[in-house]
This record gives sequence, C-alpha cells and structure tokens, in this order.
Amino acid sequence: MARALATTQTTLLPPGKISVELVVNGVETKFDVAPWTTLLDALRERLDLTGTKKGCDHGQCGACTVLVDGRRINSCLTLAVMKDGAKVTTIEGLATDGALHPMQQAFIDHDAFQCGYCTPGQICSAMGLIAEGKAKTPDEIREMMSGNICRCAAYPNIVAAIQQVMGAS
Repeated sequence: MARALATTQTTLLPPGKISVELVVNGVETKFDVAPWTTLLDALRERLDLTGTKKGCDHGQCGACTVLVDGRRINSCLTLAVMKDGAKVTTIEGLATDGALHPMQQAFIDHDAFQCGYCTPGQICSAMGLIAEGKAKTPDEIREMMSGNICRCAAYPNIVAAIQQVMGAS
C-alpha cells in the first residue's frame, strides 16, 4: 500500500534587522541594518556618505578606508554591527566649518590624485598613519600606505602630501 507523503512547505525568512548606534563625523546616529551589512554599505546606503568608495570589496585596495575610534580600517571587511557604539570618521568628516583638513589641502597642494577614486581612502589612511606615529621616512610611509592602491600611480605625490602634514604636526 502506497503511503501518502505529507509535505510541509516552510518559508525561510531572513533574520531581523539589528539596531546600530554610531557617532559618524561627530553626529550620533542610529539605524537598523541586516546583520550582514558592512560598515561601508551602511555609510553609503543608509547614511548617504558616498565619499567612501567601494573598490574591490575584498579589502585589497583600500578605497573604503575610514577611521574607527581613530584607527584606519577597511570598511568593506567590517560588519556595521561589529562597530556598534564606535566613532567613525569618513572623508566628509575631516573638513571643519568649510575649511579643508590640512591633509586634504596637502593632497591638493601636491597633486596627490588624478582620477580621485582612491583619494578618500588614501587620505583617511594617511590620517591613521600619522596617528600611529610609526612612519618617519618616505620608505616607511610607502610601506605603511601599501594597503591603499592608486591605479593612476600618484604615489610620489601622496608621500609628499603626507610628509607635508607630518612636518607641520
């Protein structure tokens, strides 16, 4: 005798959203995200801070570099929920009262960009590099900035811009 198979249909629902609180560029903000949302996507899509760029989306190019609690990170490799309560600084948060940050001005002074796509990540990474206080020579600057790729090859000008700000600090 054939037995009828009972079938049940289940619907898989994605996990609920998680509330995240950040201080972004000095402004307290709270939003809900899916648990798999990267900090990069939260900044760009939820907070409309599009200065931070999505390059390789694998942490290899540095275009997505931002400062979290003063340290440089690849925001494409970091889940937003992991940084709940953190202070995040993006390229948009560096200028003060309409005046460019000295690092932004140095990039202009030294023509340290061409297409400009990598520039926000380069500048945020340079800010982190200076805060770390480990790089003193051009070779050390190049080594410690090696996680930020510039396809236009403005590297000598980037190093000169960083040196200018380091000399002024």
